[in-house]
Amino acid sequence: MTNKSNENTAFASEQGDKLLTFDKPLVMGIINLTPDSFYDGGRYGSLKAVMQDAEEKIRQGADILDLGAASSRPGAEELTEKEEWKRLEPALKEIRKQFPLCTISVDTFRARIAEKSAAAGANMINDISGGNADAEMFKTMARLQLPYVLMHMQGTPKTMQNQPSYSDVVNEIRLFFEEKSRALNALGFHQLILDPGFGFGKTLEHNYLLLKHLSVFSDLGYPLLAGLSRKSMINQVIGSNPVTALNGTTVLNSIALMNGASVLRVHDVKEAKQAVELVSYYKKA
Repeated sequence: MTNKSNENTAFASEQGDKLLTFDKPLVMGIINLTPDSFYDGGRYGSLKAVMQDAEEKIRQGADILDLGAASSRPGAEELTEKEEWKRLEPALKEIRKQFPLCTISVDTFRARIAEKSAAAGANMINDISGGNADAEMFKTMARLQLPYVLMHMQGTPKTMQNQPSYSDVVNEIRLFFEEKSRALNALGFHQLILDPGFGFGKTLEHNYLLLKHLSVFSDLGYPLLAGLSRKSMINQVIGSNPVTALNGTTVLNSIALMNGASVLRVHDVKEAKQAVELVSYYKKA
């Protein structure tokens, strides 16, 4: 069962402007600024191409655009902070200029990038490390008071798929969320979105156990994000690849919505919005 309290959650900026409400699941469209992302790396190598992608995702109904300048695919090398900002800054500023009403998320694990991004117009931060990669991130988020996606990852992108191991993957990630949320709450921060991190330091079995038991995390009182789009957990089961995995993505997105997901992070906005509409209608029947 979905925790109904999540559906009534509203997050606001420090200035009091309402940014996000969760009365209906939201769709977060991925804007990759990397040349080596697992699916669309290098496809948007120019600012013009990035802006066209952003415009199309907004036209299709994206509630949030998530800008990522550092690849987090399995085996990825860590990008320097300077290079990350060099890729991110022009796109962030231009999207904010061209689409002033759009909610912009920045996918980064660095506190200084989070701070610079907020100053340049970002509305939220999406941290794949859950605060583990930068000891300053939690204090920075408490100061910024912007919505923060807290994701679980075992290891780093370079090492995370080197034999990930858990005694009880669902319970261990729940304990992780409890510990991290307490630390943030102690700093006066409560605008959390929880992401179990499908594919980030998990085996195929781990991923499907998390999807099956996603509702276990709902009673922590925070919205849940599911990032399943075109991932290997689809391809390993049905023999697809990142390019041909749209149908599988839609199936898993629908399961996630049934199990309590409040945000879908996707490459394909139109199809995700359709899944939200259909599952929402089904739940009301």
